[in-house]
Amino acid sequence: MTGKDEFLSYSPLPSNPNPYTNNPNPNPNPYHYPQNVVVLLPSYRSPSLRRRRRCILYSAALFIFFLLVAAVFIFYPSDPEIRLVRIRLNHIGIRTSPRPILDLSFSITVKVRNRDFLSLSYDSLSVSVGYRGRQLGFVTSSAAGRIRARSSSYVDATLTVNGFEVIYDAFYLLQDIARGVIPFDTDTRVEGNLGLLFFNIPLKATVSCEVYVNINQQTIVRQNCYPESLGDPLDQSTYIGVADT
Repeated sequence: MTGKDEFLSYSPLPSNPNPYTNNPNPNPNPYHYPQNVVVLLPSYRSPSLRRRRRCILYSAALFIFFLLVAAVFIFYPSDPEIRLVRIRLNHIGIRTSPRPILDLSFSITVKVRNRDFLSLSYDSLSVSVGYRGRQLGFVTSSAAGRIRARSSSYVDATLTVNGFEVIYDAFYLLQDIARGVIPFDTDTRVEGNLGLLFFNIPLKATVSCEVYVNINQQTIVRQNCYPESLGDPLDQSTYIGVADT
């Protein structure tokens, strides 16, 4: 180390980036290459631009989410709603000797409401009647049809029981005959399919009714109807009539 300041000498950059273009020397130094200077600047993004992009992406994702929720809410299938709009007693006959035997006939009109935004195809209407929890008869209507979205249709069925021998509940039946009013249980079920794209989704609905029949006047004196899984009564003001005999 000497006392003098040491300096590093740098050659100035050539004014001509390509020294061989105007070089008169036909044999330039093969080991001497031109020098090119490249300056790299860091990329710069505006903070407001980044915030704007994030806001756009968030808004798009939120819009898609609410769109999917609305589509599920609108097109999610739900079971049809059925109401017993009319039940009519056509005939009731009882023979007590030598054992209790029932002859019974009901005519039922059911209103089927499609609550979905897609059409519903119903295959059948099934009606059963029972006494004190035991089934007396069962009928399936072969009527089939299609219900438009958010629309209703009416389906009729007739249930007839002839010569049904009451064995287990004969004692209770004799008591009801003495009072003149017999309680019956009816279950009405509608089964169908909801067409969604390439899929058929099975749907069904059931309404149960307690029907009290006056055997002397051949009339229905009272009825209470309930959907299968709900506690609210349905259609207490149902029309009740008696068939002509």
